Amino acid sequence: MITTNEQNQTTTRSSGNSVIVNVIDVLRCFTVENPTAGVTEIADQVGLHKSSISRILSTLEAERVVERDEQTRKFRLGTGLIAIAGPLLANLHVRRIAYPLLNELAKATGETAVLNIWDGAESVSVEQIPSSHPVKHTSAMGSRYRTGMSATIQLFLAHEPLEVTRQLLDSSRIELEGTVPVEEYLERLADARLRGYAVNYGQTSQDEVGVAAPVYDHRGDIVACVMLAAPYYRISAEVLETLIQHCVRTARRVSARMGYSPDTEQA
Repeated sequence: MITTNEQNQTTTRSSGNSVIVNVIDVLRCFTVENPTAGVTEIADQVGLHKSSISRILSTLEAERVVERDEQTRKFRLGTGLIAIAGPLLANLHVRRIAYPLLNELAKATGETAVLNIWDGAESVSVEQIPSSHPVKHTSAMGSRYRTGMSATIQLFLAHEPLEVTRQLLDSSRIELEGTVPVEEYLERLADARLRGYAVNYGQTSQDEVGVAAPVYDHRGDIVACVMLAAPYYRISAEVLETLIQHCVRTARRVSARMGYSPDTEQA
């Protein structure tokens, strides 16, 4: 015979479990293909009332697990997930392989060395070795970028099919901010892929320089970018060339440790 107290405990456990399941269901609505979603969209997918979804999202936003896009007012996954996913990131294969080489890169150049991955619409920072200089460019782990002139964005888009790149630009998921015509930008991407590196020489900010080179896996697919970030004021044209050489060399070394061979046919 089940007592009243046991029934209450069972109800409490069931209620708690359903709340957890609902939160997980909400988070699963954010995918690589659809990184942003509104309350109504999520409610339709999860099968809950919009008021319930709003409460869940408000709590997740307060914990930075999700964040709201200021333009569309839709939600996307936030940097707070990085703290939760810390143990997973520690075992991320490319991150583990790149870490010692990023250390060497930062020491050799004196600038901040970063490893970014691509989530289908944004470039995400997953490792960083800060510059030894008092004035440096750094960002929080898990920082996400979608500005078209960012060095890593250029590299990742340079390896996307043309129709995918156009779709990201047309939908403003990648922001050009009117700095360059689309066709000229696409030519820039083609040049970046051909050269094997991309440069942001004050295009996104007058104070910042970024250099990025691609990391390939054993199949020849791009899986990450090695980037150097530095203040604009101390990067002359000559220094920029040196940073490019170091960045490209490091990315090639990481790629080699990932099993990549220059003879590997890329898609």
